[in-house]
Amino acid sequence: MRYPEAPRLDLVEDLHGHRVADPYRWLEDPDDPRTREWTAEQDELAAEHLRGLPLREWFAARLEKLVHAGAVGVPVWRNGRAFSTRRDPGQEHAVLRVREPDGSLRVLLDPMALDPDGTTTLDAWSPSWEGDRLAYQLSTGGDEESRLYVLDVATGDRLDGPVDRCRYSPVAWLPGGEELFYVRRLPPDQVPAGEEQFHRRVWRHLVGSDPGTDMLVHGEGSDPSTYFGARTSADGRWLVVSASIGTAPRDDVWLADLAASSPGTRPLLKELQVGVDAQTSAWVARDGRLWLLSDRDAPRWRLAVAAPEDPTTWQPSGWSEVIPQQDDGVLSDVALVDGPDGDLRVLAVHSVDATDRLSVWAGPASASRPTRLGEVTGLGIGSVSGLSAPPEGGTRAWVGYTDFSTPPSVLRWDAGSPATLAGWERAEVAGEVPDVKVVETHARSKDGTLVHLFVLSRCGYPDRPRPTVLYGYGGFNVSLTPAYSAQALAWVEAGGVWAVANLRGGSEHGEEWHRAGMRERKQNVFDDFAAAGEHLIADGWTTHAQLAVMGGSNGGLLVGATVTQRPDLAAGAVSSAPLLDMVRYERFGLGRTWNDEYGTAEDPVELGWLLGYSPYHGVREDTAYPAVLFTTFESDTRVDPLHARKLAAALQAATRGDAPIVLRRETSVGHGARAVSRTVGLAADQLAFLAAATGLGTESTRENWDRQDR
Repeated sequence: MRYPEAPRLDLVEDLHGHRVADPYRWLEDPDDPRTREWTAEQDELAAEHLRGLPLREWFAARLEKLVHAGAVGVPVWRNGRAFSTRRDPGQEHAVLRVREPDGSLRVLLDPMALDPDGTTTLDAWSPSWEGDRLAYQLSTGGDEESRLYVLDVATGDRLDGPVDRCRYSPVAWLPGGEELFYVRRLPPDQVPAGEEQFHRRVWRHLVGSDPGTDMLVHGEGSDPSTYFGARTSADGRWLVVSASIGTAPRDDVWLADLAASSPGTRPLLKELQVGVDAQTSAWVARDGRLWLLSDRDAPRWRLAVAAPEDPTTWQPSGWSEVIPQQDDGVLSDVALVDGPDGDLRVLAVHSVDATDRLSVWAGPASASRPTRLGEVTGLGIGSVSGLSAPPEGGTRAWVGYTDFSTPPSVLRWDAGSPATLAGWERAEVAGEVPDVKVVETHARSKDGTLVHLFVLSRCGYPDRPRPTVLYGYGGFNVSLTPAYSAQALAWVEAGGVWAVANLRGGSEHGEEWHRAGMRERKQNVFDDFAAAGEHLIADGWTTHAQLAVMGGSNGGLLVGATVTQRPDLAAGAVSSAPLLDMVRYERFGLGRTWNDEYGTAEDPVELGWLLGYSPYHGVREDTAYPAVLFTTFESDTRVDPLHARKLAAALQAATRGDAPIVLRRETSVGHGARAVSRTVGLAADQLAFLAAATGLGTESTRENWDRQDR
């Protein structure tokens, strides 16, 4: 390929004794005329190359069906009303609906009705305790800015909003629906230049009033990158506020007795957990107890209760354990339900080797010690996306479920039949889903650690080396559990193999597994990924010439590091919305909120960690790099597209092979949710690119397509 000219700066800085070159720093500035010209030429190059890929049209046609699968959200119950989202085939975005006590359904919010262009997304929503009001948050153009509104559920009339600067804001209602607690950033004129995305505070808001008059509840004096949480009890007595600095795996938690505060005064928050290296989710439930889901002294998490009115019980020595830490599973979610005799029970989700399992436990007043009452059957190799039960009580709970071939759907659990699940609402798929075989296996990493993999292939196909995509993430405590993926299904249907690796840095085995892949131990993640690729080759699934690697965001960093550290491992790579310049990542987007995960270049020791794997700084001249496709989104306010620009320029200049290095960008979309139609084009380009790199041929694909048509 003839790549656009990218002048190299003779820019070398001395950072804590390290000589650090940055020849493409000019590409950080999107308004620099050189950047605009270079980017326009990259756009032309990408469009021409991707348009000519042999399987591009086939993948687009198949993904048009598979991507337009439905999705059903877990219902949130309030006073007999059930609020949930649903997207049907053909819809660009999910709609928010309410199911009335008589069973009738109606749509409350449809993003496409608000914006026919499809660039508006519904970021979050929260019904009041009575179910008569709904707080919701909208973003436009991928900016994820989350403007807050309130509507009347019965009439659909807007009662409040927009309230701006509410990105990542929880909403905690007080009974009556007149007031709520939420999180909002300070105005830009009250913060230092460049810090407009930070400086959050917790506020108390009267619906319909000027947000400028809101009561400040908590947050002054906190680290600028602090995120806050807020929860209230259904009776309105208790307020829980939590705080974490950036994405650090620890939080501070406070509890306030609102009944002890005079009207119009700021509530007194008392320390429940402050300055502790642990995470605790706390809430006061209908039984009046303080419930604590925590990894404190339990890296695979446990559930306990305390007395909210008695601070002497707030420390672990005063907790009464309901579900202890398990040896083989990570506790991730719970729901409180009533047993047949009215006794309180707990439905719990544990993840074992990244597959979720359900069990039933006795409530704190039903047994003298933690007691597992039984297992719930009916789940396959899949994931529980959420649990829900009416806050006022009842014998039923709702379970969100997905697996590699099942779109997000909802099942129902009943205390009368505690060992089984019943159907509730299933998502539809626009076309036929291919029959997929799932094999679980383990690779052995460089230091001997076993790394779990899911390997997907087409039923009936011989197990021989075939073009294979290895997907990974490995960071921020994110677990890659089985989930419906149109890309994976399309690739498998075309005759390929799709593998998902559960790398260190995720939460698949609890907080210890996470910390084994962060900060100075980040290299473990890249070693795990390389070992997973070598394992697939050794087991006969694929070959180096047929292997591709893929990941996005932190997974884009994973792919970038794999390409620069092991250019011989795979024939192709897709790095989407990637983080790649680890020396300067904190200066852009939300980068400074991630320094607990990666480390900071401001510290001499930590800079050494970052330079040890930073993909941009790991490029070697005259190296045969694999085919690489970078995909970026111009409205991305989390990971700046500059990362992909700089590494694309560096690889295009350094590679001595014929494999293409392509930069594909999109406008009016960001890091998160997007319209379904925008997903089809992106996914088709990514798969077609990898198909060309790995030799996934057209003959078998056309046979599969013809067979399905017949």
